[in-house]
Amino acid sequence: MRGYYYQQNDVPPAPWQAPPDPKRPPRRDRGVLVPFLCVLAVLLGLVILLCVALYRLGDIDSEANFHQEEWRDPDSWESQQTTEVTAKTTVERAPTGDGTTLTIVPAGAEAPHSFQQIYQENISSIVSIWGTAPDGMAFGTGVVMTENGYIITNAHVIEGCSEVEVCLQNEETYPALLVGYDVQTDLAVLKVGASGLTPAQFGDSSALQVGDTVLAIGNPLGEELRGTMTDGIISAINRDVYVDGYTMVLLQTTAALNSGNSGGALINDHGQVIGITNLKMESYDSTVEGLGFAIPTSTVKTVVDELIAHGVVTGRPTIGITVMTVEADGEGEPAGVRVDSIRPGSDADGKLQVGDIIVEANGVKVSVTDDLMAVKDSLEAGDVLSLRLWRDGVWLERDVALVEQYTLET
Repeated sequence: MRGYYYQQNDVPPAPWQAPPDPKRPPRRDRGVLVPFLCVLAVLLGLVILLCVALYRLGDIDSEANFHQEEWRDPDSWESQQTTEVTAKTTVERAPTGDGTTLTIVPAGAEAPHSFQQIYQENISSIVSIWGTAPDGMAFGTGVVMTENGYIITNAHVIEGCSEVEVCLQNEETYPALLVGYDVQTDLAVLKVGASGLTPAQFGDSSALQVGDTVLAIGNPLGEELRGTMTDGIISAINRDVYVDGYTMVLLQTTAALNSGNSGGALINDHGQVIGITNLKMESYDSTVEGLGFAIPTSTVKTVVDELIAHGVVTGRPTIGITVMTVEADGEGEPAGVRVDSIRPGSDADGKLQVGDIIVEANGVKVSVTDDLMAVKDSLEAGDVLSLRLWRDGVWLERDVALVEQYTLET
């Protein structure tokens, strides 16, 4: 479960520094030492709590923390606060294109199911996901999609892994192949060599209303607590959340979610999976409870069908850069959008530089990031953006071809 951090001033807390080792005071000052040690103990306790709060709930034992920033451009390829790049995902790939699609079933007219009934209807469809990553073991949850072994989970659970295993509720374990994953929507599809599995029934997330009862089933905090169910309501629909440079449109819920719930099921009161849980909100400076998020099945179906058919999601042209709107500085530097990072492998790599200020794209004035995105979104992969930019006091022209986003993620 990823942590989505919120703070009004968008300034992360300064790293805590230990005070210098105190010199042993004279015996007569013993009364001062005791309060000092008490204060030091309190500070150490706060540091431990802070470290817990900052731990990325993305279910890898020793991963870097992520801090999301609202001004980041959706064309971005990674969160700018991420200091280490995720290792390459090398899980063996499964064949694609067998015609399997995710079926969405409308809710029936019968009375809502009891919590006990919902649990029994779904628990056999909830699996544990174990991944081998360079920096530790990844752990999360998955939902069985078909009886012949298609399983849905989060992309961040398996991203950077070299091997993945799936453990069923009956303790049977299978090596998993990767059908495909999509970083932008945080979805992945696995395939295991099993038959006779119990698939979940997937419902229509577009029928949800704020206040509807929902339940989450997953594996919070690891294997020992697998199959945990929590309850809550839908507290918001179509919530925009900025994650790793992308905008996700998610369901918001009060159902408790914790590390290990990633890829688990959010279920309506008819026992249907209507979301795949993937985020919870946290804060640097206050306690946050009851703010969890899930990917709605309206998104899940679109992406999962693409992944099973092609292994990737196509039709997303990207420049391969992250940008930020800047104002004129009054000393010759123009207003426009400044390049903050460039994705290796993109056509922008070698043509643009970090710090370039783009002021025009295909003849259209670029004052804010939305101006550049509007031009980009009117084009397709392979089309060319003619950019006018300012670099270190010099005006330049650069032609950059758009590429499919998935080519920069795999």
